[in-house]
Amino acid sequence: MRRRHTAAMAVSLVLIAAAPLPASAAPSPAEALPSPAAASPAAAAHSRRQVLQRYAKDTWKSMDAMVDPATGLAADKIDGSLDPGTRAKVTSPTNIATYLWSTLAARDSHLISRVAAQRRIAKTLGSVAKLQRHTPTGQFYNWYDPHTLQLVRTWPEDGSVVQPFLSSVDNGWLAAALMMVRSAVPEVSKQAETLLTGMDFESYYDPAAQPDAGTGLLRGGFWPSRPSGCSVESDYNNSGTRVYSTCHHYGALTEVRIASYVGIALGQLPPEHYYGMWRTFPDTCDWSWAEQKPVGSWQTHMGVRVFEGTYGYRGMRLVPTWGGSMFEELMVPQLVPEDVWGARSWGRNQPVYVAAQIEHGMNDAKYGYWGFSPSNNPDGGYREYGVDALGMDTPGYTSDQERTSVDYGFEGCREAQPEPTSYGDGVVTPHASFLALRYAPDAALGNLARIKANFDSYGPGGFYDAVAVRSGKVAKQYLALDQGMIMIALGNELADDTLRGYFATRGVTARLAPLLGAEEWAVVPSATTPAK
Repeated sequence: MRRRHTAAMAVSLVLIAAAPLPASAAPSPAEALPSPAAASPAAAAHSRRQVLQRYAKDTWKSMDAMVDPATGLAADKIDGSLDPGTRAKVTSPTNIATYLWSTLAARDSHLISRVAAQRRIAKTLGSVAKLQRHTPTGQFYNWYDPHTLQLVRTWPEDGSVVQPFLSSVDNGWLAAALMMVRSAVPEVSKQAETLLTGMDFESYYDPAAQPDAGTGLLRGGFWPSRPSGCSVESDYNNSGTRVYSTCHHYGALTEVRIASYVGIALGQLPPEHYYGMWRTFPDTCDWSWAEQKPVGSWQTHMGVRVFEGTYGYRGMRLVPTWGGSMFEELMVPQLVPEDVWGARSWGRNQPVYVAAQIEHGMNDAKYGYWGFSPSNNPDGGYREYGVDALGMDTPGYTSDQERTSVDYGFEGCREAQPEPTSYGDGVVTPHASFLALRYAPDAALGNLARIKANFDSYGPGGFYDAVAVRSGKVAKQYLALDQGMIMIALGNELADDTLRGYFATRGVTARLAPLLGAEEWAVVPSATTPAK
């Protein structure tokens, strides 16, 4: 696995027009705010929409450039020049999904016509139907050649052997995109439905993964042939089909919950599985390896005991993710209206999570910028970035190249370590700010404007993938995953959440909304958490 696919309206225009500053002289939050009299509300709203439309138009260029014209499949990435010759020679179920919903976003934002969108999606679905799938689970493999449609067995960049693997989260994104397409494009709904109904997410489900809770969890995926590393052999549905599942389960409510939502919505996974995933680990010394000792209590939902805990960070309390990245918390709600269905859980947590990321970038690490999420590394390769304090994993995802981390200890079980006195070369990725648009629009647009003005960070396909803010290094590539997150966030913003509506059909809502609506998380905002 090479890469884990694993929220004053005139802020943006005022900052875009500002003279560029050297990277070391980023403006403070106060300097970034315009005078309240800078524009009337109507003019500010119009100007803001113009900026969003421009971002969407340019980002769409990069998505379009990644698409193989013969097959309609998007490559994994492309160079910042958008030269077709630099397209990656691999694609994944997630890449395919991001192109499908980006096409819907382009249509709904009036960048392309309905006819053009329908033709594009039909071509893509036709190619997806030709891809080799695992029998009898109907799941898609992780890597295909976007031009030949063949399974990737040798990695193009270095010639290493690729053992075919099927990922629960990658298939979750593709299935979610197919669910959107079947309701958004009537002309191809049968094609989408046929592909979707062949996918069985029970193939990843281990019903005994949470024995004390009486429910199960999803495994990371499986190999059809025994791998060289750790695996768990099983007989899929007692059908005589041997699969070799990952030894790990997805136990936290991170981005992989999309596969759980899809499986529950399709009636393939028991609804109580949602409560089997940890909000935080419990507050006993048995779990003292985790990032910090949570505060919370045990609750029972559908017969499952759930520890509803929170972490503390600089005056806030929130439900963490596994690594502390924006992607983990906020990619899913671009498709799934978690903040509406779970108004007392996700609806409370997501804006505070954004506020904590802002707090880290602006006041804790003092980078002058924020938005930390897995992205290309400006020094080369791909890396997981985040705010260590917002993750359950003790090593966590760090926000700088130096991997500066925190250790708050686990009261009564593990001693805390002194907090860092400084941070190094922080790396921000623009897609993180776009994910935050729903929750902190002014702060997000202001952050993007500073990144655009102060670095060579914007190219023919919109924002490049990542910026190291102290060295000024820029990762000048476009990734289908990251550009796809930008497109869906902009599509929802410009088209009144139509993209979330395509996923949240009546039947899906009936299955998922009661689960999310049952919990009440003890989230505590800071005094500066943006109001929704």
